[in-house]
Amino acid sequence: ICRMERPCRLLLASAEDTADAPNQSQIKKILETGDDGQKIEALKQAISLMLAGEKFPQLLMTIIRYVLTTKNHTIKKLLLVYWEVVDMIGADGQLLPEMILVCNSLRNDINHPNEYVRGSTLRLICKVKIAELLEPLVPSIIKNLEHRHSYVRRNAVLALQSVYSKTPQLCPDAPELVYDFLKNEEDNSCKRNGLLMLYSCGQDRAIRFLNESLPQIGSWGELLQCAAIDIIRKHTREGISDQQKARYVRAILELLKGQSSPVQYEAACALLELSPAPISAKAAATAFIELLCNQSDNNIKFITLDKLAWIKKKQNKVLQDLLMDTLRALSSPTLDVRRKTLDFAMDLVNPMNIDSVITLLQKEINKTQTEEVDKAAEYRKILIKAIHGCALRFPDIAGKVVHALMDHLGDDDSASAVNVISFVCEVVDTYPEHRESIVRKLLESLGDIKSSAVLRIALWVVGEYSESVQDLDIAFTQVKKQLGPMPFHVIEEEPEAEEGNIVPEAEKQAPKTTNTKVLADGTYATQSAHVPSEENTSSSASRKNKKVAFLRESILKGNFVLASIALRAVTKIALKLNSAQVPDAVKNGVTAEVLLIAASTLQYMEMPELHDEPVAVQASKEEIVQLIKILLDPNETLIEVMLVESRRAHKEHLAEYNRHMNTEPEKKVVDVQPDDVLSISLLQGSKYGHVSFDDDTEMDLMKATGASERDNEAGSLDRVYQLTGFSDPLYAECYINTHRYDIVLEVLVINRTKDTLQNVGLELSTMGDLKLTKRAHLQTYTIAPLGKVWIRSDIKVSSTETGMIYGNLVYDVAGSSASDKHCVVLNNIRVDIIDYIEPATCSDSQYRSMWYEFEWENKVPVNTKADSVFAFLESIIKATNMKCLTPDSVMEGNCRFLAANLYARSIFGEDALANMSVEQLETGEISGYIRIRSKTQGIALSLGDKIAQRCN
Repeated sequence: ICRMERPCRLLLASAEDTADAPNQSQIKKILETGDDGQKIEALKQAISLMLAGEKFPQLLMTIIRYVLTTKNHTIKKLLLVYWEVVDMIGADGQLLPEMILVCNSLRNDINHPNEYVRGSTLRLICKVKIAELLEPLVPSIIKNLEHRHSYVRRNAVLALQSVYSKTPQLCPDAPELVYDFLKNEEDNSCKRNGLLMLYSCGQDRAIRFLNESLPQIGSWGELLQCAAIDIIRKHTREGISDQQKARYVRAILELLKGQSSPVQYEAACALLELSPAPISAKAAATAFIELLCNQSDNNIKFITLDKLAWIKKKQNKVLQDLLMDTLRALSSPTLDVRRKTLDFAMDLVNPMNIDSVITLLQKEINKTQTEEVDKAAEYRKILIKAIHGCALRFPDIAGKVVHALMDHLGDDDSASAVNVISFVCEVVDTYPEHRESIVRKLLESLGDIKSSAVLRIALWVVGEYSESVQDLDIAFTQVKKQLGPMPFHVIEEEPEAEEGNIVPEAEKQAPKTTNTKVLADGTYATQSAHVPSEENTSSSASRKNKKVAFLRESILKGNFVLASIALRAVTKIALKLNSAQVPDAVKNGVTAEVLLIAASTLQYMEMPELHDEPVAVQASKEEIVQLIKILLDPNETLIEVMLVESRRAHKEHLAEYNRHMNTEPEKKVVDVQPDDVLSISLLQGSKYGHVSFDDDTEMDLMKATGASERDNEAGSLDRVYQLTGFSDPLYAECYINTHRYDIVLEVLVINRTKDTLQNVGLELSTMGDLKLTKRAHLQTYTIAPLGKVWIRSDIKVSSTETGMIYGNLVYDVAGSSASDKHCVVLNNIRVDIIDYIEPATCSDSQYRSMWYEFEWENKVPVNTKADSVFAFLESIIKATNMKCLTPDSVMEGNCRFLAANLYARSIFGEDALANMSVEQLETGEISGYIRIRSKTQGIALSLGDKIAQRCN
């Protein structure tokens, strides 16, 4: 259903509530009898109410009689706004007779001695489209082209352009007048307006003037240069000769040497359109890089990076020569700029600049530890990831890079250390030629590691990739050193004393020293003190200063997962030595020491009073017992699993991870046949009809008008809400049109009675992070019997918190008492969070980091029925519009248990995490929990409500 509203050319912000605003009679009385201050307030109220939809037709003559002749500049300014708002056309489509008086006043203001009044009136004339009103003003507009003040002249040019474009018969020689005006004008803003006016009204004259002035374009002002660049770009699109294009390119190259940043940006963009040559692309890229490195505004940095990314698609080799200049942007204090710069630059690395890039990245890593850098830990992770990518692409530098990064295994930030050890794990498997040096360097750094997660991976690498006898010997020695002496806890028993040899308690005490002292009254006193022996002092001090290795300290605290991984590593070393060419005494000795470590660990596990926070005691105990069985009774199958299958599984995991990370979205293949249906947007109907998404332009238009693909799939009727009942005097229903940050309510109100209903108004209120931007209750309607009316209201959305919209309809019955008001309460409208949630992806480390960081958690119990846990997962994904981050390979097979991670991001930049842990019972029911975490409470609660509706 199409509805036409009045055109709006003016928007005014007002914080006042106009519910108690004066009516037309009150405003009219103030304008007739009030002073200048009261008239100013009355005009402001009248303008605000007219913008809200009021008519006020009786005010026009009152303003002409009592306000139009004022000399107050504030009132004159308000009158200019009023002329934009008021209807100048009558019901018959003709100009109102009163506007003749207004025309005379406008002509007087155009010739006013004050240049501000002249210029403001000329700006108003730019918005007038009525020929009868413009015709008497044209001579005065032309006369103002010679005014002494530049403000008047540039507005006179704009007014003349508006008159010529709407009614060219009123001033047919306007282009010629402006062309002569440009030749004699010195002010840059006036020349800019004149040049733009010439190009829109007389293009040939504009191009002739531009060609005549190209040699002096470098001396023009910033505004005029930008206007000239804009005209050059438009003229080039229409098709020009190569000679003319060469002249334009020379002029643009000259502008690139200027000092103005806007001119440099516009010139670089124009140069990319004028010439696809590599030298032009390099000049434009150089200008963008200078803006990227020298401008402090982050918005400019992001825009220039987007432009450089566009150049990279066309001229990749050109940007490779400018890579080091681009990386100067890493000095920016904003992490987002540094991250986007690295993402852009890593694709430009080649064998010629890889050494310089790696050196720079290593300096940046060192800077994060020695200087105060914003979000240093996260920046260090990004740098390590960039170096990781470079090493995988260029194997020659992998060995040198990994040795430098391994110095950071002992960082206090465990996340960056995990990235380093993951990189080491991948390099040591991918490049066998660097394996020996990497393992030895890792063994040297084993004592510096302070994170359990890093130490677990390091121990696995040591046990898996130590190959030679010498490496095995060094590895076993280092791991044994980190474990410390066995057993982990010694129970000290005091020997029983023999009869006759009992040492008196006094003799066990430390030796005493005595001293005689004279008191204040002259008497003597003996002072004694116990002095600890030198042997006891040195032993206690040594115990305090003795440093315990991190591996042993973690096991003593109860981290038995780490203990089982360490035992698996030394077990692999023992098994490899058994198959190596070494003496039997060495083989048996290593095996015996491994068995001693295993037995000591099992013994310590049986002492729960000594563990602070034991972790996985039973599972670790079973694994250690299995390792003991393998050492005591070697089995070829188990040995193959330990030494061969483990590495094969790791290779498959790396291959799957790289395949998942390097997966690119499928490119759309354009396949057009001669008999394909033509898609003509003007013939496809409104949003209620069929819309084709084959064309990107149509898709953008649909997004701009508020329609979405989800609306097309579900149907527009899903967004229709019934607000009242069929038996109510007024039946109302609304269609909710959701934009990115706004909600548009289109309410259909039908009069179901046989009476005429007057002053029908819609009163709305919101709850949550919703704000009314258009007061619908300011407009009242009259509905005939069985008639209908559409009411529109706009609501601003500021977060993903679930909001409520509620309100009522008020009306009067024609012929009844004025005080007899009627009211119909509307049903509440619930704003759906799914309209603002979009699926997103992130890495495992980012997911874990956000999970630990976010403080709001909503734990939703699951008790429902489904065909399988995987079918239940699909239903949750569909209900919440989230994306499952768990790989499909992990969820293959027929299993009754499922643990998966989900992630989504709102259009406001809010992250939402969900962890699902469910199982299918024998009865077929799905049971478990879904935990939701977010930075804000609203999104966690809203997603929890959506999941609870699906789970119960």
